[in-house]
Amino acid sequence: MTATRIEAYLRRLGVEQPAWPTVDVLRELHLRHLRAVPFENLSLHLGEEIVLEEKRLLDKVTVARRGGFCYELNGAFGALLTALGYDVTLLAARVYGDGGRLGIPYDHLALRVRTVDGGDWLADVGFGAHCHLPLALGDRGEQPDAGGTFRIVEAGPDAAGVRGGYDTVEAADLDVSRDGVPVYRLEVRPRVLGDFAVGAWWHSTSPASHFTRSLVCSRVTEDGGRITLSGRRYTVTAPDGTRDERELGADEEVLAVYRDRFGIELDTVPVVRGPGQRG
Repeated sequence: MTATRIEAYLRRLGVEQPAWPTVDVLRELHLRHLRAVPFENLSLHLGEEIVLEEKRLLDKVTVARRGGFCYELNGAFGALLTALGYDVTLLAARVYGDGGRLGIPYDHLALRVRTVDGGDWLADVGFGAHCHLPLALGDRGEQPDAGGTFRIVEAGPDAAGVRGGYDTVEAADLDVSRDGVPVYRLEVRPRVLGDFAVGAWWHSTSPASHFTRSLVCSRVTEDGGRITLSGRRYTVTAPDGTRDERELGADEEVLAVYRDRFGIELDTVPVVRGPGQRG
């Protein structure tokens, strides 16, 4: 992580080089990231390979000025935070799906961040509609946020093997919920970026992955709302949750929204490709 790359990343976020890796700086970086770098899966449908290597992830954010999904966004953000002096640990999570079933191992990548002024924080800029600010990892009460009311609790003894089909719950696992609904089960064991290659491969190729079956490009807006482009459907969600949806027409209109609203320059409109059609 060179000084030039750090500068380019911070410029993308619209912030100056911070003096100290504090909680307040982490909060600002987290929110700025959600506003500036879209959550998107366009690479899967443009025939672009997902490579979980730090340089590739940083180049995608700073040079190509693209976004990505969890492994890419939190992987790159974690590298930036580390370079700025934060103590960062990569954590694996399994996402709750229909019927309360847990997803695959390495389903999601999140970050544990320790600041110089104390405390561990859960940072996650790669989950789409989620917390706008980092969550206090040791707080077991409700944590109000612009994205909802969040809570982190020790996972119950309900045997993940029954509900998820992979393994049993570890004593130190944590359940993260939003507005009373479980979002994902977080492991506290430290991981490295390469551990998530299997999850990225599954989400990039499996017919069971929602990423291979749909297009998404989404980011938080300055007023705390959200804009999302799913194929040709453009949705503006206000801070109070009201939504305005419209179907875009010509390819030029779609490309203009990618460019003007998400900062992504594309030559062609992405279309959903089925699994096995990545090239």
